[in-house]
Amino acid sequence: MRTKLAQIGRRLLQALPSVIGIIVISFLLTRALPGDPAVYFAGAMADKESIEQVRKALGLDRSWVEQFFIYAGNLAKGDMGMSHNTGRPVAEELLTRLPASLELTLTGLGLAILIAVPLGMLAATRPGSWIDHLCRLLVTAGVSLPTFFTGLFLIYIFYYLLGWAPSPLGRLDILYMPPPHATGFYAIDSLLAGDMETFAATLRQLVLPAVTLCLFALAPIARMTRGAMLGALASDYVRTARANGLTRSKILFTYAFRNAALPVLTTLGMVFSFLLGANVLVEKVFSWPGIGSFAIEALVASDYAAVQGFVLSMALLFVAVNLIIDLVLTLIDPRVGLED
Repeated sequence: MRTKLAQIGRRLLQALPSVIGIIVISFLLTRALPGDPAVYFAGAMADKESIEQVRKALGLDRSWVEQFFIYAGNLAKGDMGMSHNTGRPVAEELLTRLPASLELTLTGLGLAILIAVPLGMLAATRPGSWIDHLCRLLVTAGVSLPTFFTGLFLIYIFYYLLGWAPSPLGRLDILYMPPPHATGFYAIDSLLAGDMETFAATLRQLVLPAVTLCLFALAPIARMTRGAMLGALASDYVRTARANGLTRSKILFTYAFRNAALPVLTTLGMVFSFLLGANVLVEKVFSWPGIGSFAIEALVASDYAAVQGFVLSMALLFVAVNLIIDLVLTLIDPRVGLED
């Protein structure tokens, strides 16, 4: 047990240089953004003197080195700065909007797993069949179609033409009030409150953006599942299990899938990270009030603190997800260690 804890500690320490590097790079990239935030916040009719006063108030009159050390010092205290676009602390904005993004991302990822893993397994057990061709078609479509196009296409079909879906304007229709805050996930909070009507309304709003992310995530998961299962089914231990007369289901799930699950789980960590990036466009298309839409608004306004807070939060989520994947892989297969 102490060995495992020490390995986890080492992985956390190894992640620190990456986080520090991301802080530095995000700081430099935000300073390289086009436009002058002082001009933006001073207003179109402001004179040079007013612009200089705003620049001084924002701390932009200092050198980049001074600005970075001030930012790093505040970050060490848990202060990500103030969003000049909304007038609220960046950490508060991110914590408020993060549950919306996670609810959408996890729902899309969950749908993709439920579809892609069985589809990949069936395609591997029936190579060359219509199921295998369907799997390849979905993989190709998922890789080729950008998320914003898929989202707009789904809105056009299911909202505009058929009228089956609600208006793509946020997490809830304007006729409903948000459920009492418990987790920040509207679906869970409405269930905890026993409000089934709000729960149904939440699911209706969630379907189209979640399906958009699902189609994006389905491709790599199905492809990896199919490839890993083909390799496992062609292995010596599976042939030996067949020769010993074991049932098809036991061979498929106990021997083949358990070994194929290792690369699939590794892929899930990368797919989750990709979804966090794709979420930015999906949230904008569906007017979803998550951190992705917050980041776009901050980029347009050259809101340095908000952009840096967004990049840093995404980096920490990425590190946390990869650490969790490592732990799960160790539990599934003891041969997999946490050391590099």
